Amino acid sequence: MFGLEALDLARIQFAFTISFHIIFPAITIGLASYLAVLEGLWLKTGQTVYRDLYHFWVKIFAVNFGMGVVSGLVMAYQFGTNWSAFSDFAGSVTGPLLAYEVLTAFFLEAGFLGVMLFGWNRVGPGLHFFSTVMVAVGTLISTFWILASNSWMQTPQGFEIVDGRVIPVDWFAVVFNPSFPYRLAHMATAAFLATAFFVGASAAWHLLRGRDTPAMRKMFSMALWMALLVAPVQAVIGDFHGLNTLKHQPAKIAAIEGHWDNSSGEPTPLILFGWPDMQREETRFKIEVPYLGSLILTHSLDKQVPALKEFAKEDRPNSTIVFWSFRVMVAMGLLMILAGVWSLWLRWRGSLYRSRPFLYFCLWMGPSGLIAILAGWFTTEIGRQPWVVYGIMRTADGVSAHSAAQLGLTLVLFVVVYFAVFGAGFGYVMRLVRKGPVTGEGDHQHEGGPGTRHTPARPLSAAKEGTDDSDHGGEHAEGRA
Repeated sequence: MFGLEALDLARIQFAFTISFHIIFPAITIGLASYLAVLEGLWLKTGQTVYRDLYHFWVKIFAVNFGMGVVSGLVMAYQFGTNWSAFSDFAGSVTGPLLAYEVLTAFFLEAGFLGVMLFGWNRVGPGLHFFSTVMVAVGTLISTFWILASNSWMQTPQGFEIVDGRVIPVDWFAVVFNPSFPYRLAHMATAAFLATAFFVGASAAWHLLRGRDTPAMRKMFSMALWMALLVAPVQAVIGDFHGLNTLKHQPAKIAAIEGHWDNSSGEPTPLILFGWPDMQREETRFKIEVPYLGSLILTHSLDKQVPALKEFAKEDRPNSTIVFWSFRVMVAMGLLMILAGVWSLWLRWRGSLYRSRPFLYFCLWMGPSGLIAILAGWFTTEIGRQPWVVYGIMRTADGVSAHSAAQLGLTLVLFVVVYFAVFGAGFGYVMRLVRKGPVTGEGDHQHEGGPGTRHTPARPLSAAKEGTDDSDHGGEHAEGRA
C-alpha cells in the first residue's frame, strides 16, 4: 500500500487509533473534575448557576465517556493483533498495569457513573456529590496506570529478561520509573487545560451571539482562571520533563532540537525554525538563537546538548516530524499563557465579556489543548523510535507477522468506521454545545410521567430538535439590546 511495509502500516494504524482515543480521555479527565467543582460550589453556595452548568456539561461528559471507552477497547485489542511479539515479550509488565487500571479505575468509574448520570433526583445531594467525586478520582487513577505503563516503555526499569521475556522483579520500580512522575503531571495538566479551553470556547461562542447570561459568564470566567493559573505551571512541568528526557533519552532531545553536530565545541544554539533533513544530516533553512539551546536544556551557557550524529543512523528518531510536532505543542502552550494574561488585563478593565477580539481568540483557541496533546504525544512516541521498549526491544521486532495488504485493508476500514462513528459523536457533542445550559434544569424533583414535561436524564435525549440558531433568538435579541 503506497510502497509502505507492514511495520509502517502497523505503526500508522496504531497512531491513527490512539490519536482518536486520546482526545476522549483528555476531555473526560478535565470534565469529571470540572463537574465535581461545579457540584461542590452549588452545594456550598446554593447558586443555581453552578447546578445549571453541571446539568449541561454532564451530558457532554457522558457522550465523551462512551466514545472513550469504545475507542480504548480497540486499542487494547491491537496489542494482540498487530503487536503480538511485543505483548509476548513485555506482557508480564504491561498486562498487569492495564489490569490494575481496570480493577481500580474503570470499576470505580462504572460503579458511580450511573448514580452521577441518573441519580440527581433519586439520591441525596451528598451521595450524588460523592459519586461525582469518585468518577473524577477514577479518571485520574486511570491516567496513573496508563501513564505508568507507557512511561515504563520509555524508561524501563525493575525487570529482568529471562528466556527472551521481561520478568518484573520490583513493581515499585516498574511503576515509578524515571519518567513517570513528569509524564503523569504533564498529561494530567494538559487534560485540565484542554478542557478549560473547550469550555471557554463554548462560552465565547454564546457570548459572541449575544447570549450574555450568568451561566455563560461563569463558564467563561472559570475557564480563563484555569488558563491563567495552570498554563504557566504546565510550562514549568514541561521544563522538568525536558531535563528528564535529556538524561534518559538524549537522542529524542537531539531530534526535537534538530541538532546534528557538536564538533564546533560551542554551546548549543536554539533552532527556532528549520527543516531537519534526515538524508543530508543537517537542518536546512534554520533560524537560530546562539547559546539559548544550552540555556534552556542544560540551564547553563557552556554545556552542549547531545547531537544526532553521536548516535548510529539506525538509532535516530525522525527529527523532521518531532522537530515540528514539538514546536506546535509549544506554540499552543504560549498561546494559552497569552490567553490567561490577556484575560487578566480585561478583567482589570471590566471588559472580559465584551471584548469581541478576545472572544474570537478564545473561540479559535477551543481545540488548542487537544492539538497540543496530540502534538506532544507524537513527539513522545515518534521520538522514542526505533524502540518500542526504549533500549530493550526495537519496534520492528515487536510487530505481528501480518502482510502489508492485510494491514492496509484494516487501516482503510478503521479510517472509514472511525470517521463515521466518532464523527457522528463529535457532531452530537457540538449540538449540545450549541444548545447551551438550560436555566432552572434540575428544579423538578418528580420529573417524567404521562403528559409531564421533563428534561431527559439520558444524554442522547438531551439535544432536542431545534438546536439551531433560532433556539435562543429571544435571548440573542435581549443580549444585543
